[in-house]
Amino acid sequence: MQRDENERLVSLFSRSDFFTGLPEHTRQRIIAIAKPRHFQVGQVIYLEGEPADNVYILENGWVKASRMSRKGREQGMLFLRPPEVFGDIAAMTNEVYPATTTALEDVDVWLIPSVELLRLVGESRELALAMIRRLSYRVMHYIEMVGELSLKPVETRLAGSLLQHVEPDGEQLIVPRRQWATLDEMAVRLGTVRNVLSRALRVLEEEGYIRVDKRYIVVLDLEGLAHRAEV
Repeated sequence: MQRDENERLVSLFSRSDFFTGLPEHTRQRIIAIAKPRHFQVGQVIYLEGEPADNVYILENGWVKASRMSRKGREQGMLFLRPPEVFGDIAAMTNEVYPATTTALEDVDVWLIPSVELLRLVGESRELALAMIRRLSYRVMHYIEMVGELSLKPVETRLAGSLLQHVEPDGEQLIVPRRQWATLDEMAVRLGTVRNVLSRALRVLEEEGYIRVDKRYIVVLDLEGLAHRAEV
């Protein structure tokens, strides 16, 4: 591996709790087998049902993992940003990828061959424990997702999602809208459809919690929004 690529991976590992907890010799062995790949916006990284040949480390950009029904209804499973690891569940269970993963922006990833990663897991207690923790977090994520989709109305799910992405902007609080965060993508993320999401946004706006602008959503009443999200 070239020196600049090595330095990129070392920097990426330093940003991830998953890798910083590993012994140095284990990190170096992962670095030795990792390969860089670039995907353009809209490009499929892997398809649902394909063999899980690689585990991916996201260096730059956002990706989406989703499943599609036979009638064309899309359900977002995960929206990931750096330095997330993905594709690991399928690799650890020796199954096919359970969802299609797509680049929402131009992204850079590092792929680790699943066979070689599993060999390392068998040799490193620390790496095995780190993988167990990751899989446990994923299980908790999906348990929470099931509860959200089955027990909470769209307005409540929307309020909760907005709260997760609030950030200060001068004297106001905003939820930035990335270029790919269209109403359709937001609807996929919340497990609904565009027209239902549009109504939910209008409801929260009419209730005085938010104001929808073109580039971002302004949070007017943070405490009220949290109450609406049942936090």
